[in-house]
Amino acid sequence: MLDPLTLLAFLPASLALNLTPGADMMFCFAQGLRRGPVAAWRASGGIALGAFIHAAVAGLGLAALIAAHPALLDLIRWVGVAYLLWLAVKSLKSGRADVPEDTPTHAFREGLIVNLTNPKVILFVLAFLPQFVDPTLPLMPQFLVFGAALGAGGFVINGTVGHLAGGAGRRLARSAQFSRWLGRVSAGVFTLLALRLALAETK
Repeated sequence: MLDPLTLLAFLPASLALNLTPGADMMFCFAQGLRRGPVAAWRASGGIALGAFIHAAVAGLGLAALIAAHPALLDLIRWVGVAYLLWLAVKSLKSGRADVPEDTPTHAFREGLIVNLTNPKVILFVLAFLPQFVDPTLPLMPQFLVFGAALGAGGFVINGTVGHLAGGAGRRLARSAQFSRWLGRVSAGVFTLLALRLALAETK
């Protein structure tokens, strides 16, 4: 059984980390601005699942294998860069008032992919979670609990940021000109995230 004191120490630390602006938060902000609050929450859900998967992978020991092979990390990184640039192009093309609504899983899938292709998240989970793991207890359940807590906190925080952006964006999106502007802003955010990921050090 996980030590309650350890969990209590982990929760504020994970909350502080989730409150730090980063790629996940900016992605949800852009989703909310362009597609509305519902899409922002769906994207945040995908990101939360990604955090949980990263924790599960770390618990299985696979993250250590990935971290030991920089070439694999670079491959994951460039897949993420390409995906973000593709989203930027989509935003430019869809920055108009008659954009159709996304399917329920669309934003969720995008958030999941963006999170899973960020090698910084892999290295962060690998370095952060083991500090709270008790080696005398089964490892996998501990990683899953910590991953669930990390994902839940991120879901609330990132979703809230996207929701606030989406509330303003949807009210202004009735204007065709402003809707095109929203598309350009979202494309700019995705491009900056791609540039940030491309220049990130993974070693």
